[in-house]
Amino acid sequence: MEQRIEDGLSPYRIFTRKEWAARREDTPMTLTRGEIAELQAFNDRLSMKEVEEIYLPLSRLLSFYVGSMQKLFRAMRRFLGTEDAKTPYIIGIGGSVAVGKSTTARVLQALLSRWPNTPKVDLITTDGFLLPNAVLEREGLMQKKGFPESYDTETLLRFLTEIKAGHRPVRAPVYSHLVYDVIPGESVEVDRPDILIVEGLNVLQPNRAAKESKETPFVSDFFDFSVYIDADETILERWYIERFMRLRETAFRDPKSYFHRYAAVSEKEAHDTAHSLWSHINLVNLRENILPTRPRASLILRKGVDHEIETVALRKL
Repeated sequence: MEQRIEDGLSPYRIFTRKEWAARREDTPMTLTRGEIAELQAFNDRLSMKEVEEIYLPLSRLLSFYVGSMQKLFRAMRRFLGTEDAKTPYIIGIGGSVAVGKSTTARVLQALLSRWPNTPKVDLITTDGFLLPNAVLEREGLMQKKGFPESYDTETLLRFLTEIKAGHRPVRAPVYSHLVYDVIPGESVEVDRPDILIVEGLNVLQPNRAAKESKETPFVSDFFDFSVYIDADETILERWYIERFMRLRETAFRDPKSYFHRYAAVSEKEAHDTAHSLWSHINLVNLRENILPTRPRASLILRKGVDHEIETVALRKL
């Protein structure tokens, strides 16, 4: 990521880790070491120091944004003379496969839900809005699973529209990483939270030209704040392969796992398979669809090889 600060042309203000950590000020730590360990996603790393230096300052910043939005809502309600119920503040979190989106989403949910006013914070992933495998196979899209065209965008947009309209409750479909498919008939209920976190690969992706020139909003149009988790391609490939190899020794051993066949292959064959999946699917998706959305984020968290966030880029107001 180009770090232009002095020329004033970049839309972002770039912070070193030390500079960003200083923005925590007196924000209290509300998580224990045990809770932090539980929030860590598979094959990711999360330390108390990371929470203190990166996520507590971000929690403090978000408290300002959410507070300002609530004041604006109350002012608009007085202006309009209505008694509309407040709508959730929506935070989008995007980035590549294996970059650690789930960890960031879980940590923010935990921290934000422990603010003094104890807001209700819900979290959903866009995995549940993937088209079922049967549909992907019929449409020849199984090799593009995770690409924008593999999602039921219409259902996702309807879900976000109902959330922003203050409907209650609103249901989202559920995805199983074990069977690698949407679970028929299962859903998770979102009942008018104060804050909703939406995590997924392509949450910042602009929609492609709609059929019959029908005007369609972007998923990100519903976001009040967005975060992009960033890392070099070579680092992401390493993390992806490491995760695949670990899953081969754990989840893939379950006979119900979609990837169960890889549990019995040799280590070299598994490594070659992971490399191929990364090169021919995930890297293509990253370059064509995910990375181009980075400049649309409100905040960019850039990670180094050890999974720690090294720099923070905050979009200027």
